Amino acid sequence: MDGARCSARITPRTPRPAFNLARNGRSSGSYRAEGLWDIALREMKVGGYGTVFALIGFGHNDQPGKPGRSTDLESEFPANMKRYVQEARAAGAVPVLFTPLTRRLFNDGKVERDLDPWAEAIRKVAAETDTPLIDLNARSTEIVQALGPSVQNLTAEIPAPAEVAAAAAIDGETLPSATGRPTPAPVPDDLRVARMTWVYDYTHLGEFGGKLFAAVLADELASEVPEMRKLLRP
Repeated sequence: MDGARCSARITPRTPRPAFNLARNGRSSGSYRAEGLWDIALREMKVGGYGTVFALIGFGHNDQPGKPGRSTDLESEFPANMKRYVQEARAAGAVPVLFTPLTRRLFNDGKVERDLDPWAEAIRKVAAETDTPLIDLNARSTEIVQALGPSVQNLTAEIPAPAEVAAAAAIDGETLPSATGRPTPAPVPDDLRVARMTWVYDYTHLGEFGGKLFAAVLADELASEVPEMRKLLRP
């Protein structure tokens, strides 16, 4: 779930598993433009379910500087989020909005809150549309702040490079994520899979981080959407 990037999850009221229809690297604009939201809507309309819950969250890839993905924060982003809510309801589902997971960069001992404007936009849409809200941004910021610059490295997708780990442990600093990253070997253009390598950063999660924040999300869902409690696994 990254929201990065986390786009839509459909949870049936049956023993069947939840459908994770999120796609990495998508924004509130590109997820729809690529036809991925159409797939989610079709799943919401499939018969044989009880109540269908659609968990919808964007933000990371809506930020500026991402060609083909960035959206305007003042107009396009909130309009996109409202449209997702409206269309999920029209498909017979119960939409649940969630704010973006924090990034784990620190500045002077504090988590850099670069996603706050997008989180606040989602909070406003939730209030205006009377939609359940999971404030993952607030919860994850509190947790990462408590972990600190060094321990937060445990949640990353891969171990931090030596320079990054040392700076965090000794000086309490988060160095740029490119620090200590080896130069990749040349790869033929037709061998795309060889270029799909994990890199350390302050956004994506590994197994521990994924389990940690999945538990946080489940806890919030049990509190904010009580009718989902029986669908959540401990």
